[in-house]
Amino acid sequence: MGTNNYIALFFLAALLLGCSGTRKIPEGDLLYVGHNLKIEKGKAPKKTRKQIRSAVDALIRPKPNKSILGMRPGIFFYNVFDEVKKDKGFKYWVKYKLGEAPVLMSGVDLEYNKKVVQNYVENKGFFNAETIVDSIRKGKKAEAKYDVKLHNQYKIKSVVFPKDSILLSKEINLLKEKSLLKIGKPYDLDLIKTERSRMDARLKERGFYYFNEDHLLVQVDSTVANHEVDLLVKIKNDIPDKAKNQYRINNIFVYPSFNLKRDTVSTQKMDTIRYQDLTIIDNKTVFKPFIFDKTLLFNKGDLYNRTTHNLSLNRLITLGTFKFVKNEFKVNDSVENQLDTYYYLTPLPKKSIQVEAVAKTNSANYSGTELNVNWSNRNTFKGAELLKISAFAGLETQVSGQNNGFNVYRFGGETNLIWPRFISPFKMTSGSAYVPNTKATLSYEYQLRTKLYSLKTFNGSFGYIWKENERKEHNLNALNIAFTSSNNVSDLYKSQIAANPSLQKVIDKQFIFGTTYSYTYTNTMLKNRKNNIYFKGAVDLSGNSLGLLLGANDSADPKSIFGVPFSQYSKLEVEFRHYYNFSKDTQLASRIIFGAGLPYGNSSELPFIKQFFIGGTSSIRAFRARSIGPGTFNGNETTNVFLPDQSGDLKLEFSTELRTKIYKLVKGAVFVDAGNIWLLNESAEKPGAKFSGQLLNELAVGTGIGLRFDFNFLVLRTDLAFPLRKPYLPKGNRWVVDDINFGDSAWRKENLIFNLAIGYPF
Repeated sequence: MGTNNYIALFFLAALLLGCSGTRKIPEGDLLYVGHNLKIEKGKAPKKTRKQIRSAVDALIRPKPNKSILGMRPGIFFYNVFDEVKKDKGFKYWVKYKLGEAPVLMSGVDLEYNKKVVQNYVENKGFFNAETIVDSIRKGKKAEAKYDVKLHNQYKIKSVVFPKDSILLSKEINLLKEKSLLKIGKPYDLDLIKTERSRMDARLKERGFYYFNEDHLLVQVDSTVANHEVDLLVKIKNDIPDKAKNQYRINNIFVYPSFNLKRDTVSTQKMDTIRYQDLTIIDNKTVFKPFIFDKTLLFNKGDLYNRTTHNLSLNRLITLGTFKFVKNEFKVNDSVENQLDTYYYLTPLPKKSIQVEAVAKTNSANYSGTELNVNWSNRNTFKGAELLKISAFAGLETQVSGQNNGFNVYRFGGETNLIWPRFISPFKMTSGSAYVPNTKATLSYEYQLRTKLYSLKTFNGSFGYIWKENERKEHNLNALNIAFTSSNNVSDLYKSQIAANPSLQKVIDKQFIFGTTYSYTYTNTMLKNRKNNIYFKGAVDLSGNSLGLLLGANDSADPKSIFGVPFSQYSKLEVEFRHYYNFSKDTQLASRIIFGAGLPYGNSSELPFIKQFFIGGTSSIRAFRARSIGPGTFNGNETTNVFLPDQSGDLKLEFSTELRTKIYKLVKGAVFVDAGNIWLLNESAEKPGAKFSGQLLNELAVGTGIGLRFDFNFLVLRTDLAFPLRKPYLPKGNRWVVDDINFGDSAWRKENLIFNLAIGYPF
């Protein structure tokens, strides 16, 4: 072994010794390396012992230094520099960001931890439990040792509720049928606390506005039998009289122009408007009264309940018109057990303008920038209507790829008018925490694809958006109209149409007249869950009413509106995502998408803008955008000098991605994507494109790794991917795993795909 090798081994040994963390432990102290917890096997079942072990492990403090294979790199980096005077710079970063101070045995309070452990097991019904604590020294290290003898767990023998005749006691007795405290179940202090909270919440629904859970007492008698307890639910003697009373709603006052900076209620002369059960006090009638009648759910004479209280506040907030919402309930002194309700509302500025510049990417591997100018009027017709007028202009380009040089320029505008209520000939109501919206939209976009063509698109829609709760949302466009036409078609594009006639449909005039509906369910906003899901289902129907009126039933002789054949089809698309959270910083995200479109009557195929595409930055990342399928058709063999738009009537796609935090803002990912698209009918131009039922044998599969730079306001994503399976290759040769050769420049050029995008793929 050479001298250099000995030197390397010496430094490696020094590093490993330093990583053990004991080199600079103060004299007379020891490095605390954790604890050993033993739950002695007794009469408690294995599941109970396992749950107690897990809970107690989390309660014991302090936590030892992080260890990797017996080494503690955090202590090593902490000891690199003895003293750091500045709270910034490289030394500070190494010592306090990479490093961590050693946890010393002198900082471990064994008796305190013993009390914590003993208290926890007693709260779980093990009143006779014993906890023994000790420590074990191993060289310069020390370990705490906790032995817990559970003995017998006490069970609930009986639950006694208040028996006196006052109204509050009677209401509490009505709740005992669904009580969480069941005879025969183990005693559990946490469960008792939960039961108090449950009873308080139910009483709030029954008019007991001033009651709270601290007014309830649950006494425990453990002397009644062997390892059993009686629970006595009692109302404390010293609770206020108001807490015993049931209240109803009397007067409802609304102050729509309340100013937090000054007491506008008392210092300004107000106009008073009475509308239904409401008294609206305003200085200039900024809002029409009916908007509050539709938003506030309490009526005069209603029994107070917390649900209606919260729903009304949420509906006021989700109107999007008020900056601050404040609510008070006061006892009406002239009427017994009645509450007057006050809503103090501070409006947002009525009109605003916003200018923003955004960076964006799309699934076709285009990146670019866009300038948006948005003007808003939040109370257009004094009914909290939102009028929003937007104008935009942008540029998209491919830095590298098959479409490099074919830039896309876009400009246009959109007008949205949103009414915070249902506008319909039919009676439609919503009692959720979210105000339902009626939305009308008109938009225009001009898109210029340099060297190819330009498209003009007009859109109009009228529909409804409503949420049942924060998880469930419905979006119905009862009327959806789209018209697209092209001009400035280049000779280059015309020459490509001659080689690939399917490109003609991109520039054909299209007229869509129909209805769309989507339903979304998600619980991804809920934190600290192991599992989160997202689901969206969408239905798109076009040309049904026109088809009936005009008798359209032959795609070879289509009926027209304004000289343009209208599209007739049905389309369904479903997306499901699942997020499994291993920890705060590590997550397994998965997605599956299924789509199907059926043209009929007036159409032989779906409109181009409604067809399915696959591949690209947020799809199957190992293949370029829109370069897969349909079926086993190989679009790469066409003579197009730019990316072919390969589309289909059916789509199946799924992805899974393991995400983990690497360092602060940097997150890493390993992913696998798969999928394809198909046609419903044979195509002479695209052999192998028809769906044959052999979908598993015709899937494209790719994998790769990526980095995500999360700046909170922006996530910059980079992915490097390569194919594992190419569906357009002959049967038996579609898996290309054996061909992977990162050292071969030709293989890298053909197979390695770099994706740059903004945001997560799903």
